[in-house]
Amino acid sequence: MTSTGQNFCGRTRRDFLHTLGGGFTGLALTAMLEESGFFNAHAAEPSEANPLSPRQPHRAARAKNVIFLFMYGGPSHVDTFDHKPNLYPLDGKTIAVKTFGRGGHRNQGRIVGPKWQFKPYGQSGKLVSDLFPHLGTCADDITFIHSMTADSPIHGSAMLMMNSGSVISGKPSLGSWVNYGLGTVNQNLPGYVVMLDKTGGPISGAKNWTCGYMPAAYQGTVISASGTPMLDLKNSRGMADAEQRTLLDYLRRYNERHMGTRADNTALSGRIASYELAYKMQMSAPEAVDLESEPEHVKSLYGLGKPRTDDFGRKCLLARRLVERGVRFIQVYSGGAHNDDNWDAHSDIVKNHTHHAGNTDQPIAGLLKDLKQRGLLDSTLVIWGGEFGRQPTAEYAQGTGRDHNAYGFTMWMAGGGIKGGTSFGQTDELGGTAVEGKLHVRNLHATVLHLLGFDPNKLAYFYGGLDQKLVGVEGAEPIQQILA
Repeated sequence: MTSTGQNFCGRTRRDFLHTLGGGFTGLALTAMLEESGFFNAHAAEPSEANPLSPRQPHRAARAKNVIFLFMYGGPSHVDTFDHKPNLYPLDGKTIAVKTFGRGGHRNQGRIVGPKWQFKPYGQSGKLVSDLFPHLGTCADDITFIHSMTADSPIHGSAMLMMNSGSVISGKPSLGSWVNYGLGTVNQNLPGYVVMLDKTGGPISGAKNWTCGYMPAAYQGTVISASGTPMLDLKNSRGMADAEQRTLLDYLRRYNERHMGTRADNTALSGRIASYELAYKMQMSAPEAVDLESEPEHVKSLYGLGKPRTDDFGRKCLLARRLVERGVRFIQVYSGGAHNDDNWDAHSDIVKNHTHHAGNTDQPIAGLLKDLKQRGLLDSTLVIWGGEFGRQPTAEYAQGTGRDHNAYGFTMWMAGGGIKGGTSFGQTDELGGTAVEGKLHVRNLHATVLHLLGFDPNKLAYFYGGLDQKLVGVEGAEPIQQILA
């Protein structure tokens, strides 16, 4: 045990005493628990010296890694995977329909019929839009969730909700919770990696991959799929490896001496770990992102070398390579900071979605097929979706754009203990509201933790006097109907 106390479910022994009220009664109880071996029974909890050591899972895990393909801006479910035949004949007609998006609450709107046809794919016969001909061939490996809901139809807060389970900033992101729970199996690479769109990052930036109140070791690390994987990774001033190692050893000793005089200094311990990780990554990261070592048929599978698909294809291929090297959570963004650069189709759905689907369809299908061929799909959970969906109605008087929709939208999951070739939940006949099997973002997060071997209502981190959880104080249950 460390001088600050053994961690228990995110608590130090000091936190445990505080919760009991302290005093002699608490001390006596703690002594009895320690004597009985209570604390030793949870020795798998990480220490402050090594925050990335794994926790003891609550159950057998179905997945070891997660790849979250984030379509920033809000893709239209009724134009992609949620087939609504009744929308086609209503195109251009103004009808009574309640909606709530960026434009506020409305009681009527002009219908925008789907601009693409849908075709059945695979043995499941799943209807997929012509926007995704490559991904359609993977339909039998995917579960489509058509009844997702969120708390906000505004990008900033909706992004925080999808990434951290809360519309309030400062909470640990999903990747941080995965890192916290599973620890790392590769000491030379980050456990949580983020790859941004070439046009820039999403609204709120690093708040979407923050570690929040957790130690810095759990935050996401932004890397690039081409060129230098990270800024400032190379040695400065031509310093030799031996000189840098000596410098870091001195720095570590001073930091540890300083940390020894302060209780529960997780920020400093995380900083120490980050220095060590950066040093190790100088050798490992360049090899991990060396996509040129891949066979030509693999690069072709992802669409490398093609103007439309090369960029996102590189990110998806790198995601597979990182999974092979033990990285726990990888998030890949499609869509940058500006409306023209993301899925936020307010004025022209055809131009917008044709562009973004064309950039991502083949790479995503290539990722699923490559993972499956290598026997990695069974242990890798792949998630696709945005922060919300879009309305069946137009936002403006002219054009084919759609407003935001958090009342009902589609996400999909594949691999890692998920049923293939199925759909769950349903929106109404216009695709405006979830009406069957209604789910919340918290259910999605609970499903991820469950598949990784954790009870989402028990995985906690003690902060601010409370056992904080990704699924909130209300808790949430996994989506049992989609589990294999």
